[in-house]
Amino acid sequence: MHAKRWLFLIHRWLGVVLCAFFAMWFVSGVVMMYVGYPKLTEAERLQHLPPLDAAAPLLGPRQALDAAGIAGPLSELRLAAASGARAVYLALPARKAEAGRRRPPPGSGTVVIDAETGAVLRAVDRARVLASAQAYAGAGVPIDYHGAIGEDAFTHSRRLDGHRPLHVADLGDAQATRLYVSGKTGEVVRDAPRAERLWNYAGAWIHWLYPLRGTALDRYWADIVNGLSIAGIAVTLTGTVVGVLRWRFRRTYRSGSHSPYQGFVMRWHHITGLLFALVTLTWIFSGLMSMNPWRVFDSGAPALRTDAMNGGALVVAAGDATPAALLASTGAGVRELRWVRVAGQTLVLASTGTGRPLVRDAQSARPHLSDPAVLRAAVARLLPDAIERIDILAAYDSHYYTRGPHTMTGDTDKPLPVWRVVFADAHATWVHVDPHTGAVIGRSDDMRRLRRWLFAMLHSWDWLPLLDRRPVWDMLLVTLSLGGALLSLTGVVIGWRRLGGKLRASARKTPAPRRPAAQSRRPA
Repeated sequence: MHAKRWLFLIHRWLGVVLCAFFAMWFVSGVVMMYVGYPKLTEAERLQHLPPLDAAAPLLGPRQALDAAGIAGPLSELRLAAASGARAVYLALPARKAEAGRRRPPPGSGTVVIDAETGAVLRAVDRARVLASAQAYAGAGVPIDYHGAIGEDAFTHSRRLDGHRPLHVADLGDAQATRLYVSGKTGEVVRDAPRAERLWNYAGAWIHWLYPLRGTALDRYWADIVNGLSIAGIAVTLTGTVVGVLRWRFRRTYRSGSHSPYQGFVMRWHHITGLLFALVTLTWIFSGLMSMNPWRVFDSGAPALRTDAMNGGALVVAAGDATPAALLASTGAGVRELRWVRVAGQTLVLASTGTGRPLVRDAQSARPHLSDPAVLRAAVARLLPDAIERIDILAAYDSHYYTRGPHTMTGDTDKPLPVWRVVFADAHATWVHVDPHTGAVIGRSDDMRRLRRWLFAMLHSWDWLPLLDRRPVWDMLLVTLSLGGALLSLTGVVIGWRRLGGKLRASARKTPAPRRPAAQSRRPA
């Protein structure tokens, strides 16, 4: 068969199957520009926690850990009124050889300790869930408890795995907010207002093919998404070639048109295909890149040696300052105290829910200001390779930027100023460090930066000159998305008509069943 004929057939029949997916992806992508998958941002979590009471008889961190029988080093220690509306310590014991292991999901292995009695709180029951939900909602807001679930349409995120089962409670507030409470710690770990839930059915839930999750096809979900994306690339490429071959650039057909197609739908499918083929191809390809197919972006770079940077795991001493002393030093309105180990010192981060956390020395409770030279020496221990340079970013750039809190990638805190530590290693590693707290915010290497261009740039146009010039970014992406949707919907109509015609023709060719000949009845 002639090669051109194969192009037509491949584009025609793959398009019949895939154009509905294309249309769905374009429309749901516009929704996701403004409403991402439900999440509880760090700012929301802190703002809904009750302030810690400096006058409450709270145990010191070492006392509480001793009462709970936790003697070893820690990966994390927090104090907040986060579980059942009571002040609790949330302690995550350190694991051996943790630097070489994949970090466990949040909540996994966390021990919840009553900050007044030292008792370990284990079972998360209905009363504790309702108390956490009431603290989140505020006094007087009705709460409807729905029991525990493993996973539903709004909790597919792997970051919730350490908190399952999740308890569900609906608030009687103006937003009809649904809360998900951790079955391990009793904390509120996700909120989903009704409008966000409804928009998600037209946005992320359908865009990511989440109807397949939690079904018999769940284990094949990534393969299905990858397969549809690859087939979509084939449809777009063959369609582009066919469209160019069929378009007369220098002269017209007998009808006076540069397109040979006379029907309205076929002609506009041809025209929109030529106009929006490139953006359709880039969006489908970049969607495939978001899945990291066959782990092509895994560079094999070694893990950062955070214990070496910080001088060991977190260890709380008996002489460390009490919560009362820390709260007296920071003032009213503190929602959470977090003990951290940074550059050989134990510090406490006091978060109010607005602005940067206040940094205090864990022993004296006095304000702490990081010494740049000490922090630089500590950061140098993250990798065995030398530091090439340290850039101080006072503004966002193409690799360190922020998005709206409830967009697809907008839930990560990106403070400024920040250090970009550039290592002279084989993977061209960058590490972003907050000089205010000494925290490692994230790392990047050559493969992750390649993925940033092939996914974030091509898929959501995360290009700073555009992001800084809203609504230019909005108008451009919405216009291109509507063009892609028009291309796809005309393909759906063409496919529907062609399939209908094939089925009708097949029905006409099928011979009618022969009736059995009537048997003659002989008279008796």
